[in-house]
Amino acid sequence: MASDPELLEAWRAGDALAGEALFERVYPSIARFFANKVSGDPADLIQETFVACLQGRDRIDDPERFRSYVFGVAYNVLKRHYTKLHQDGERFEFGSASVADLGAGPLTWIVESGEQRLLLEALRRIPLRFQIVLELFYWEDLTSAAIADVLGEPHGTVRTRLRRARALLEQEIGRVDADPELRSRTLSDLDAWAEGLRRAAFEDGVIKRPA
Repeated sequence: MASDPELLEAWRAGDALAGEALFERVYPSIARFFANKVSGDPADLIQETFVACLQGRDRIDDPERFRSYVFGVAYNVLKRHYTKLHQDGERFEFGSASVADLGAGPLTWIVESGEQRLLLEALRRIPLRFQIVLELFYWEDLTSAAIADVLGEPHGTVRTRLRRARALLEQEIGRVDADPELRSRTLSDLDAWAEGLRRAAFEDGVIKRPA
């Protein structure tokens, strides 16, 4: 199977099928990126991300960092999305507000357990800049260095943010109105619940919602 860099180089050389294969490979990850951060169907934001990637494919300096590049584009698309929603003069600082603060709507996904739902709810209550680094780390297996590439920030800043993000998430789990035993189970093995959520809530990049 061709690697991402190999597909990217073939696509740049004019192989349209290589480009399609590359986008099919990263689609589930980009769908996950938007899923817990916006209301409704994120299809338009996903499409905007891929159009921007198409237009900028020749500006990718290092093919080995293709996934970081795509996530960086998605990050900028998300920022523009919320900036447009706050053009009425309201003071807005992307990253400082949480998804809950931004009015992204209630959680409607189908997940397998109360622990997973509690984790999703807590993620939506911490500031976006912390939610994003946690989801990229746990769900996309990006290193702190790769996340720094995505956000365009120093590596040390991202490492510190990851530690702070986990602490905030644990605090928020403790505040969510839920059964105390459920909160305790979720906190006891947070890494395992995060990994399980990745598998359970996202099948082939499609968010499972009520029929």
